[in-house]
Amino acid sequence: MRGNDEPKVYVVWSGREMGVFDSWDDCKPLVVGVKGAKYKSFKGITHAEAERILADGPEQYYGTGTKTKKEPAPDYEQAKASISPDAIAVDASSQGNPGRMEYRGVYVETGDEVFHSRVYPRGTNNIGEFLAIVHALAWEEQVGYFVPIYSDSRNAIRWVRNKVCKTKLPRDERTEQLFRHIDRAILWLQRHDLSRYDLRKWPTEVLGEIPADFGRK
Repeated sequence: MRGNDEPKVYVVWSGREMGVFDSWDDCKPLVVGVKGAKYKSFKGITHAEAERILADGPEQYYGTGTKTKKEPAPDYEQAKASISPDAIAVDASSQGNPGRMEYRGVYVETGDEVFHSRVYPRGTNNIGEFLAIVHALAWEEQVGYFVPIYSDSRNAIRWVRNKVCKTKLPRDERTEQLFRHIDRAILWLQRHDLSRYDLRKWPTEVLGEIPADFGRK
């Protein structure tokens, strides 16, 4: 009976967004009503294992009744081939939590910067990841150039999808300007239909750091 209580992890290979998700509520809007959507739930696996399954592709898992006992091996070449080079990758850097924070977006293929934020004196990595995604979405809208956007932050992707920023950072005189930018980002999300954008999770477990990484770890 205890096996039925094991939490499920949802792997989406094809849908409005590919990635690994912790609940059906997160997964459902990405696959329901999407022609050709491929997704599957797994019990008793770690997120790292789920990321490997995602990188493997659906062929050896999709349509099976239970999780295969075969341990999926990371396949760098296959995962690399799944990444669109004509895309934007975003990342944030926070020197402390909270601490000095900035974010940027780069072209996946070349590494050239598309945008780079100011340095906020007090922020968190999650906030930076959230603002980076919204900045990328707004940039695509402004220039009319719609390509996949990669982020390595599940929290930020979830916040963007839900059009919220669930930070616990206090709003005070040190963070007021940052929160004004958060408010502006949320307002932008509320005014736009996100179904036209292709937001994807970067498979860090297989490919390593996202191209926009600041290299400060």
